[in-house]
Amino acid sequence: MIEVQNLTKAYGLVTAVDHVSFTVNKGEILGFLGPNGAGKTTTMRILTGFMPATSGTARVSGFDVAQDSLEVRRHIGYLPEAPPLYPDMAVGTYLDFVLRIKNIPAERRRARVDDAIEKTNLGDKRTQLIKRLSRGYKQRVGLAQALVHDPDVIILDEPTVGLDPKQIIEVRHLIKSLAGSHTIILSTHILPEVSMTCDRVVIINKGKIAAVDTPQNLTTQLKSGQRIQLEVRAPEKPMQELLGQIPGTSRVQLDSSRADGHLTATVEAAPGQDIRSVIAAKIVEKGWELYELRGVSMSLEDIFLELTTDDAAHAQPSN
Repeated sequence: MIEVQNLTKAYGLVTAVDHVSFTVNKGEILGFLGPNGAGKTTTMRILTGFMPATSGTARVSGFDVAQDSLEVRRHIGYLPEAPPLYPDMAVGTYLDFVLRIKNIPAERRRARVDDAIEKTNLGDKRTQLIKRLSRGYKQRVGLAQALVHDPDVIILDEPTVGLDPKQIIEVRHLIKSLAGSHTIILSTHILPEVSMTCDRVVIINKGKIAAVDTPQNLTTQLKSGQRIQLEVRAPEKPMQELLGQIPGTSRVQLDSSRADGHLTATVEAAPGQDIRSVIAAKIVEKGWELYELRGVSMSLEDIFLELTTDDAAHAQPSN
């Protein structure tokens, strides 16, 4: 449904999007996740024909974004971060206007407006002026304009930004309900948005793809480099040296030291290494008191930080 190959966008000496490649399957919700300034919005704007790429290709529903821009726009619904609303229009009138500028035939417009209003639960707001709606309802109207012409692809840029917790849950449920009948790209820097809504995730950092996979697979793949948490009564420096000398250890961090001699530490093992029994044996051999030793599951937040911080390993899991 969407194919992106080596997409690049440069502004002078600054490269905002750097050889980005990914695909989105029909009916799938893809989360486009990255910190602010990572290149998410720039990529969205290229896909929607809002701006040209410097190089690379992007195809939507089989049409090239650069060469068949108008055809691509017929197949796309787009909700930018700031919804493109006309505050002095009523909700129903605005949606009809959107259909008119998209050249939808008159005999189809009423049914399309009814369908969009039903999907976004705007029935009791149909005749109200948009300027009188709450922020949450305005966001719903923005979503309604993105899907009112029944596009194959819906692109949503930070769709829950600025909403309260109840509104965020409602919008997430709405997006989830659109999967299957629409292909959706959801751009966000909010981690729960991805884990609760998306089938797959693209993590982008500094304009480059850091990972592409399902949230579950990313957790599994990065968890293969096991993280172990310890509580030991031992001297600090010898403890640090002991853990660092164990084969298969990639990183040791002493988290805290108490006045009674108890240390808490986090040990990261290289992929494929299970060193828990070795750690336990070495500590007992030293005569130190071991109070806790357990593996720690990595959350999507851990994975995100692993892939987007400067000192992270730049592994690129793929599906």
